[in-house]
Order: sequence, then structure tokens, then C-alpha cells
Amino acid sequence: MSTAQTVAQLFALDPLLEPEELAIRDTVRQFGVDRLRPHIGDWFEEGRLPVRELATELGSLGALGMHLDGYGCPGMSASAYGVACMELEAVDSGIRSLVSVQGSLAMFSIHHWGSEEQKQEWLPRMATGQALGCFGLTEPDFGSNPAGMRTNAKRDGDDWVLNGTKMWITNGSVADVAVVWAQTDLAESPAGIRGFVVPTDTPGFSAPEIHKKLSLRASVTSELVLDDVRLPASAMLPEAAGLRGPLTALGEARFGIIFGSMGAARDCLETAIVYAQSREVFDKPLAGYQITQTKIADMALEVGKGHLLAYHLGRLKDRGEITPEQVSTGKLNNVREAIAIARECRTILGANGITLEYPVIRHANNLESVLTYEGTSEVHQLTIGKALTGEGAFR
Repeated sequence: MSTAQTVAQLFALDPLLEPEELAIRDTVRQFGVDRLRPHIGDWFEEGRLPVRELATELGSLGALGMHLDGYGCPGMSASAYGVACMELEAVDSGIRSLVSVQGSLAMFSIHHWGSEEQKQEWLPRMATGQALGCFGLTEPDFGSNPAGMRTNAKRDGDDWVLNGTKMWITNGSVADVAVVWAQTDLAESPAGIRGFVVPTDTPGFSAPEIHKKLSLRASVTSELVLDDVRLPASAMLPEAAGLRGPLTALGEARFGIIFGSMGAARDCLETAIVYAQSREVFDKPLAGYQITQTKIADMALEVGKGHLLAYHLGRLKDRGEITPEQVSTGKLNNVREAIAIARECRTILGANGITLEYPVIRHANNLESVLTYEGTSEVHQLTIGKALTGEGAFR
């Protein structure tokens, strides 16, 4: 038997990364092996995640807000952040979601749109994991169409009073600060949408946790309820007006998903290959059958191409050249292929594929959420369609 190659060797992927990026990849991968993989199956089964504990460890690792500059943030490249997301999601999408929401949504919004006072107050503590953030945009009736949000902020003297409900908010129940988007009377909707930095101990703010999930179980998911939450004028993000603010942040999170989803796909494929090599069927390894090898070969092509696409988009982002349409292309392709790979790998593992002894069904379940959050596949299809035809088809 010849020596087996990895997908990374088959596609010669490592030479495409800079030495610093390889070092970050290896560090985060080892953190996953040592700290996360021994427990992730139990966390998923029990529907919990020790977020506070992990946040400080991830902060020490430099994984929180790692592509932001200043205020205690590591200031790494977008590509370095991408490979970190890849290694975190190779363990579990819930872990990568924790990091994405903290760094690419909450911290990015404050870093990009906030006042100097807001940055100084929150970013250094968030970078270390001492303070946790969440991002309140999605509502029970408004996901793909955030312009219709009902959460509102009304002026009362020098203050703002917020009322409304947000849904499917990662880290919501454990957050110290929430970046909440609301309709105001500053302009006609959606131009009147503004972001507010809301300390979660503010009277009227609550965040009940959502239970009975069958996906992203190793992740804290919550509702945000704002009942006459009174904030000073200084709580508004001064540089964000209209939907540009939240949508720019979502683009940052989607970028991490392009890489992360391929981490989940790679982990499924590697698991399936090892299993097929050791599992005997009719007196020879499952890996020795043509139908198994065709499945593995087809999946390896998509994992390799997904990595190449992610690396290419990372370089574009590092040069400041990436467009929202390109991010949609990466998110649509890589998540769609990742979930197909997870399902195909499950067939190779047979009945063992539905147990938490192996990561495959866990990845498949998680990717069901990744497929629709940060923009559904349909929204990304229409974004790409508009880019190619010049015609908007959202309505």
C-alpha cells in the first residue's frame, strides 16, 4: 500500500500561507486538540458551553478581535484570522461562532463605528475575553430583511429609550455588552436605523437563553428583550447610519465562515478516511472499495477548492479589494459544499456516523445553522445574481 496523502498535500495548500499564518494555524489547531476536542462531544450533548472560561483562554491566544488594530487587539491579517476560524470550526461551529460574534460583530462594530470613549471602555476588555459582547440585529419576524425591524429607539430629553425584541443572538445570555440596532426618527427607514452600545446590566434589558436546539448546541443562543431600556446619548454608535453599519459587520462574520466551514468539512473528511482505512467489510478495508474512493475523491476536490477560494478571498481582503458579492460567493459555495460533505461522510461511517463518538453528525447539524445564518443561501444567490445581471430580484 502506498503512503496516503492529505488534502493539503494533494492541493499543495501550505505553501500558499505565510509563515506567520502557518504558526497561527498550528497554535489554534493545538489548542483545539488539547483544550476543546476532549470535551466538545459532551458539551454538544449537554447543550452547554463554558463561554466565560473559554473566552479568557481564547483572548490569551489572541483570537478575539484578532484582525482589528489597537485597543489591545492583535492586529493580524484577515487571512490569519481566516485560518484561525478554520481550525476553530474544525472542532465545532459553536466555538467559531463565539469568536466571530465577539470579534467580527460586536468588537468590529465598536471599533469601526464607535466613539473613542466606547472603544476605550470596551475593546481592551473584549480582546482579553474579560468582557463578552453580542450583536442584536435579527428579530423574530425580520431576518433576511433587517430593514423591517420593529425594535425602536425614541428620544426622551437627552436620552434614548429602546424597546423591542431580538432573536437568535449568540452569546446573548452571557454578554456584558450588546450592540443593538434599532429604528429611530433621525431619518426615514431604513436610513434611520442606528446602533447602540447597551451594557447588559441596564434596567429593562434581559436575555433569556434559547433551549431545545438540535444545532449549535455547544453555543449560547438567546433572545434579547428591551423593555424601556434608557441609554444616554453617548450610547449611540456615532459613525453608523442606516443599514450600512450592521451589514458591514455581517460581511466580516461571513468572511470567517468562508474559512470556518471548510474546517468543518475537512474534519469530516479526515474522520471518514481514517474510519474507512480501519473498518473491514467483506474481509478488506472499506477504503479499498471503488465506491468509497470515489466518494472520498469527490469530497477532497470540494475541500481543496474551498480552501483555495478561501485563501484567494483572504488575499483580496488583505489588500482591501474584496467586495460583498465576493464574500457572498465564498459563503454560499463553502457552506453548501461543507454540509454536503458532512452528509456524505456520514454514509461512510454508517451507523457510527450518527453518534457523538465521531464528529460527523455534530458538524452536519451545526452546518444546518451556518447555512442560514449571516445570510441564507437564497440571499447570497440573489446577491450574486444581481452582480451578474445588474437586476435586483429581492422583491
